[in-house]
Amino acid sequence: MKISIITVVYNNAHVIKSAVDSVLNQTYKNIEYIIIDGQSTDGTVEIIQSYGDKINMFISEPDCGIYDAMNKGIRLATGDVVGILNSDDWYIANDVIENMIKIFEHKKVECVFADLVYVRPENLKKVVRYYDSSYFSPNKFAYGLMPAHPTFFCKRELYEIYGYFRTDYKIAADFELLVRFLATHHVQYFYFQHPIVAMRLGGVSTSLKSLYINSREQLRACKDNGIPTNILKILSRYPKKLVGFIKK
Repeated sequence: MKISIITVVYNNAHVIKSAVDSVLNQTYKNIEYIIIDGQSTDGTVEIIQSYGDKINMFISEPDCGIYDAMNKGIRLATGDVVGILNSDDWYIANDVIENMIKIFEHKKVECVFADLVYVRPENLKKVVRYYDSSYFSPNKFAYGLMPAHPTFFCKRELYEIYGYFRTDYKIAADFELLVRFLATHHVQYFYFQHPIVAMRLGGVSTSLKSLYINSREQLRACKDNGIPTNILKILSRYPKKLVGFIKK
């Protein structure tokens, strides 16, 4: 079974190597690695080019944002399964992809997700939050809760059947896509009870303004997909996040 891993990046030269190396060091070898760069100017392009033909496809050109770039990568993918690894993140073990493929081969599922850990940028060994996806069920979307998207792998055909990331969302297109796949279309999933991705604390969705936009977009995503909810339910997810800081 072939798997396509997609990394989207823009001006992230100081961290991109950890993401790339974690893919190239995987024990599973039938990996198609695609990197979509937004025409970086900080040395990111040169770092990626230094890997030569170890990167199966590399495109560096302007795009209309992160979700547009993800869609571009998915459309280029030829694997049976697709996973998306952010340029700030990395797989925490070399057998992550091997374990994902075993699940697809032995379980009658169309997607898999797992747990992840947040670490401090200045100390990558310091886990500051544990994102536990075990609580998830589709009814939790009404409360703004979802499985950890960086750990999400699915059959490529799902994008062709049910659609790609919606580019009219600024922050929560990943939430909307998971709502559409798992709640609206009842895609069969499997939860792998282990952390498989490490993520640096911080990023686009952690400022107060971004948290406000994210909450409003999650509310919209639920309404767009026929899930009854309200802003108070959406905001109630924050105590759950605090639990993640305790469980680490």
